[in-house]
Amino acid sequence: MSSEKRGILERLNAGEVVIGDGGFVFALEKRGYVKAGPWTPEATVTHPEAVRQLHREFLRAGSNVMQTFTFYASDDKLENRGQNLKLSGAQINEAACDLAKEVASEGDALVAGGVCQTPSYLSCKSETEVKAVFKKQLEVFMKNNVDFLIAEYFEHVEEAEWAVQVLKTTGKPVAASMCIGPDGDMHGISPGECAVRLVKAGAQIVGINCHFDPMTCVKTVKMMKEGVEKARLKAHYMVQPLAYHTPDCSCQGFIDLPEFPFALEPRILTRWDMHKYARESYKAGIRFIGGCCGFEPYHIRAIAEELASERGIVAPGSEKHGMWGAGLEMHTKPWVRARARRDYWENLSPASGRPKCPSMSSPEGWGVTKGHTELMQHKEATSSQEMKHVMDMQKKVKSSA
Repeated sequence: MSSEKRGILERLNAGEVVIGDGGFVFALEKRGYVKAGPWTPEATVTHPEAVRQLHREFLRAGSNVMQTFTFYASDDKLENRGQNLKLSGAQINEAACDLAKEVASEGDALVAGGVCQTPSYLSCKSETEVKAVFKKQLEVFMKNNVDFLIAEYFEHVEEAEWAVQVLKTTGKPVAASMCIGPDGDMHGISPGECAVRLVKAGAQIVGINCHFDPMTCVKTVKMMKEGVEKARLKAHYMVQPLAYHTPDCSCQGFIDLPEFPFALEPRILTRWDMHKYARESYKAGIRFIGGCCGFEPYHIRAIAEELASERGIVAPGSEKHGMWGAGLEMHTKPWVRARARRDYWENLSPASGRPKCPSMSSPEGWGVTKGHTELMQHKEATSSQEMKHVMDMQKKVKSSA
């Protein structure tokens, strides 16, 4: 990367707002380049033009972090439950670095290499074995000299600690975000304690990504911040939530919703919801603000527009979007022109248009996590016997709810 670009810690230490990108796996699944279920990023090799274009759209929307599309790109995940990709994690991650670096060079953006939770951990492999998975991924990031590293999407703080400890050996800045809510990780460890453990492991930036809606994630980061300050430690804070409303979710977040993953559209936040999210994040002292699953470029643009005065710049994508609907002043219909004002969009309560659609769902909380036989992973494809077992389990859980 260009030596002229200031690093992530330089920017955050100066109090600047850093805007992340959005959710690649969900966005590319909808576009036909990622398979739901495994959620693996082989599109970096098979369809690089699709990944490149999405990076470019987030950059244009205002993002100044290009996160490598390396989510679930560890070899144990690529081989899990019958996957036969004939592509290694190294090949996928190498292509991901090339794409992120290419687009980052087109603007004032940094490249972040990312690792996430592993099937090995869920299957109770040893610390040494799990760390070896992270070390293998790390080799590609170091070869490509990414600007900083992110350990994201961890449900268990222990595994997140192991990831941070491995990433920290590089000397690169390390960010760590967990996919937990106010109830803490999957073993009930509070957000505050999780944050303290991550900082002590070596993370300079801590926070939350995925599983919950923006306001829930901001609330959880506040709890992390309180824990770190109480322990008299220092850190920067990040948040990259879902673009879905999740008021009815429990500990596991949107994974438990019956709508996951193919019927979540009625829950999507509007761009105006994103303005509120950006402002609440900023007020909470969070300076690394982005998005995860469900986030599209227009969501990131809304964050950039809300914080344009604090950042001192306007994103290129805003040239096609009048602030608070100002472009509607040019509409041919007078009643639509009347909507070209902030108070209209700020106070709107959007309807779903679905007469029989409930406002809330009943999450499928099975109560299983690392250490349960239900989560033991394997390379073989899921058998019909296993499918029958999980369907029977589902019926049992629903009948006892």
